[in-house]
Amino acid sequence: MINARKTTESSKFGIFYDFETSPVAKALQNLRRHSRPDSLGENLGFDACGFRSTTSRKTATPLPLPIAAAIAARTKIRIATGVALLPLYHPVRLAEDAATVDVISGGRFELGVGVGYKLDEFRGLDIDIHQRAGRMDEGLEIIKRLWAGEKLDFKGKHHTVGNVAISPEPVQKNGPPIWIGGFVRASLRRAVRFGDGFFNCGGDAEELYGYYREELAEAGKPAENLRIADCIHWLIVSETPEKTWDEAADGVIYQVNKYNEWLSESGFPGLYDMIRDKAHLKELGRLIVVDPETCIGIIKDKLSKVPVTHLTSWAIPPGMPAKWAEPHLKLFAEKVIPAFR
Repeated sequence: MINARKTTESSKFGIFYDFETSPVAKALQNLRRHSRPDSLGENLGFDACGFRSTTSRKTATPLPLPIAAAIAARTKIRIATGVALLPLYHPVRLAEDAATVDVISGGRFELGVGVGYKLDEFRGLDIDIHQRAGRMDEGLEIIKRLWAGEKLDFKGKHHTVGNVAISPEPVQKNGPPIWIGGFVRASLRRAVRFGDGFFNCGGDAEELYGYYREELAEAGKPAENLRIADCIHWLIVSETPEKTWDEAADGVIYQVNKYNEWLSESGFPGLYDMIRDKAHLKELGRLIVVDPETCIGIIKDKLSKVPVTHLTSWAIPPGMPAKWAEPHLKLFAEKVIPAFR
């Protein structure tokens, strides 16, 4: 997730780098290109960078923290994970690694976490996927208490921690902001309990916002000044929309169908439609390529329905080089973002 400079009192923009449906080495090269000091990230006003967890079909490679550290050393922008799969980590290690990134970045790090859903990710690390909710909740409690400076004794169902403190401590008081990612109601309940914000990872934004307000009310917490991140999965600005749409379509079809396959294997069928071909993709409207003025209208409509503070989209379709995306990101930064400032 790359969040742009503040555009209104409560709205930021962002883009994702996908490490799940693109080859890892290529995705890293693309991210490296876009996060160098003389790149789009800092020249055009984008001021935070983030990425999905890195996985393969046979095992899990939870790389967000090393990547975040590398980006922190190269830039002056904010850095976020979107999301790290907390049940796959030991929470003490994640707390200390994240605190280290916060120190390297000078307090520019934000930790986005989710429970995960792909069966192979859990099998690869010999973790029971049915334990993910409990491991997530215990992990969040441990991380927050360690970041608060506590020397922690903790005994839970999944983790036992004895007389532990972390070093280094994070730069940001009580640790980096924590975003809870998800697409079901349980993730909203978790965001109310542990999070500083909620990141919609694919569910219906209006429905989830309604759940968020209900969960806040039940917990006796205010529903003002919320931090909500939502995603228009593929929203590209182009001076030649039809040509750009055709170039991006095959990669988007592959990506959407892969996620649908993984979700179905994990018991979440129907979140996305399986896409048969380009005609079906166009019919479903999963890939939106428009001129700047139309893009502004789409975003205003989104913001009129849900008070989104961080609006995101994917950066580079699978199979495309970073250079392909650059004119579209540049056009977005120059023609769309100013309309919200």
